[in-house]
Amino acid sequence: MTFSLVARCADTGMFGIAISSSSPAVAARCVYTRAGVGAVASQNITDPRLGPLALDAMQAGKNAGEAIAQVRDQGDFIDYRQVLAIDAQGRTGIHSGPNSLGIWTDAAGVDVISAGNLLANETVPQAIVVGFETTAGHIGDRLIAALRAGLAAGGEAGPVHSAGLQICDKVAWPVADLRCDWTDDCPIEAVAAAWEVYKPQLDAYVQRALDPREAPSYGVPGDA
Repeated sequence: MTFSLVARCADTGMFGIAISSSSPAVAARCVYTRAGVGAVASQNITDPRLGPLALDAMQAGKNAGEAIAQVRDQGDFIDYRQVLAIDAQGRTGIHSGPNSLGIWTDAAGVDVISAGNLLANETVPQAIVVGFETTAGHIGDRLIAALRAGLAAGGEAGPVHSAGLQICDKVAWPVADLRCDWTDDCPIEAVAAAWEVYKPQLDAYVQRALDPREAPSYGVPGDA
């Protein structure tokens, strides 16, 4: 009931995830990024413990494939889980349990891996990978383009209702964490619209956290 991608920007070292689902609040349960380490999506009858488990394994020195192998060994009811990861060198790993729902498959490219379950067809992850690889610019723009490409290729077997985008870069918190938790319209476009608003302000929000004395004005009434 989900399609997603985890990706790395080779130029900046940023990691990101974009995801969409027919289930509510998919990004609240399935996305995990850690600056300098990697990104993980834990989906299909989701176990939120698996994202941090994979990130901890990569932070301890394992590559993405080895981290996914550890998830497979240590996770509960792993036959029901789908987990995909990318590490700091752009290497990828994937586990799709045999009890994944409906049509499920995955595809990997340069600095990106995509997977989905309950898909409309088997071409969706490959379309997502191509969408990411053929889009230039900020990793956020590339993630949105990839998710749109997956939807255009068929997306889920049914309508999607939630989506999310998360990006990490250098600091200990996500520098962007945007969600649409439920809509009867297109949640991917809702997140895309939020990204267009947030993108020009991303660096300023980080600067305000690190040293507000050097931050640009807040742009609110009464702010000098």
